[in-house]
Amino acid sequence: MKNRWLIALSAVGIHISIGAVYAWSNFTNPLMQQFGWSSSQVQLTFSIAILFLGLSAAFMGHFVEKYGPRKAGLVASFCFGIGVFTSGLAVNLGSLPLLYLTFGVLGGIGLGVGYIAPVSTLVKWFPDRRGLATGLAIMGFGFAAAVSSPIMDSLINSVGIANTFFILGAAYFVVMTLSSLYLERPPEGWMPDGYQEKVNSGTVKVKKDLAQLTASEAVKTSRFYYLWIMLFINVTCGIAILSATSPMAQESIGLTATQAAALVGILGIFNGLGRLGWATVSDYIGRPNTYTAFFAIQLVLFAILPFTTAAVPFQIMLVVIYTCYGGGFAAIPAYIGDMFGTKQLGAIHGYILTAWAAAGLAGPLFAAWMYDTTGSYSNSLMFFSGLFLVALVISLVIRLDIRKLEKANKERELAEHHQYGTEVR
Repeated sequence: MKNRWLIALSAVGIHISIGAVYAWSNFTNPLMQQFGWSSSQVQLTFSIAILFLGLSAAFMGHFVEKYGPRKAGLVASFCFGIGVFTSGLAVNLGSLPLLYLTFGVLGGIGLGVGYIAPVSTLVKWFPDRRGLATGLAIMGFGFAAAVSSPIMDSLINSVGIANTFFILGAAYFVVMTLSSLYLERPPEGWMPDGYQEKVNSGTVKVKKDLAQLTASEAVKTSRFYYLWIMLFINVTCGIAILSATSPMAQESIGLTATQAAALVGILGIFNGLGRLGWATVSDYIGRPNTYTAFFAIQLVLFAILPFTTAAVPFQIMLVVIYTCYGGGFAAIPAYIGDMFGTKQLGAIHGYILTAWAAAGLAGPLFAAWMYDTTGSYSNSLMFFSGLFLVALVISLVIRLDIRKLEKANKERELAEHHQYGTEVR
């Protein structure tokens, strides 16, 4: 029997590798200077990678369930590692389309498969701490930029852009392959040592999943679309703030470009901490309450932020927003497990993550358009506050579905108990 904490460490190894995609901005200026490409041309590489993350997560979710996390992880390590490595060839050839294909398409496929494979596995290894388990892995994704950004910067300055891609691609391939080889699903019905005894004695109360559905069954339910919309809104608004933090801080509280860059780095740490913190909290207060808290808090903060010119309150509000953004990613796999069970959690998670792909395009583009149109970020922040009101309502409406299912499950259990009692008599 494998050690579940080493399974968690393997998941972190994969996520901290693929999460380096968030440090793509390190390549923006060097590529622009070397080839004369525009900012939008270079940034499109990142957008393509995020788009294919969402698409591959959706299409490869069934692959994860059918062939297991080890094979899925090896596919991810090949696609992401080779995608980054061959990006060096694209740079040597000076080919932007090839860079789109290598880092964007191939790397993006590795991102999607690598994202869902360990997460769906961890949920099954940690029936007692679902939120904590998924938070640990996804925290690695959030922290990756902070870890890899200085390494990338140092390599670019010392060995050049192409060699940086070669070195990073090889390193990611090795780390992800070694991590994937330890991944494995637990046996059916497995529980941690002593946990079953605690359940039997009544010391621990196990909250049963509302259902055990396949991915095709899940997408036919209203609660699937409630979760999709909630994640879409949280990511759209959060990623828009992420993409505009530096100029917004300079505009609103007068930070210099250097100070704003330092702030972005610090906020990235809170993005990672929020993933672990909120996911752990969700184990205690429940996923519905956690998501309602996300939206209630951000509804208020996004409405106040445009009118805040004092540096300290402004930065504190951004810290809280960043933790909610990261927490939304970390809590969603556990929420999916609660709603649909673990039968095909990887596939359902993949479908839900299409919300991320859509939001990755919608959020930054809308914020940039609002700024170009109005000359300020204030109007887009007020609009996002309105979106959080919609999300807040949905987070309350989904509870009606939950109560209805809980009632139906209870009635079915009573009927089965009554039938069993009759047969015994």
